[in-house]
Amino acid sequence: MLKVEHIGIAVKGFATAIPLYEKLLNTTCYKTETVDSEKVNTAFFRQGDTKIELLESTDPEGVIARFIEKKGEGIHHIAFEVTDILAEMARLQAEGFTLLNEIPKKGADNKLVCFLHPKGTNGVLVELCQEIG
Repeated sequence: MLKVEHIGIAVKGFATAIPLYEKLLNTTCYKTETVDSEKVNTAFFRQGDTKIELLESTDPEGVIARFIEKKGEGIHHIAFEVTDILAEMARLQAEGFTLLNEIPKKGADNKLVCFLHPKGTNGVLVELCQEIG
């Protein structure tokens, strides 16, 4: 793994969350994107070499909506950049980690992504991500 690529934060709504994080981080949101397959809107902020990703559910039954209902707003996942997501998935699976998806899928910000089950990572949802192309 190369570095922490981003930290994902679940929020109820962008209308209040984006201005709050712009003030907190003293920077502007540089990109928003909808990821239909995950039923989520994303908003990105850059802080040094790391990005902060806000996640807003587009569906009351979506993963982020259920997360907020259960745990409230807050840190949802930590993402690590990798150079070869398939090799890293195979390595981690061989080490005993459980992958939440068997093949990488297209995520936000032009990335291929794969999540590790939090039961094997001390309760932390870990995302692997690799730049596409």
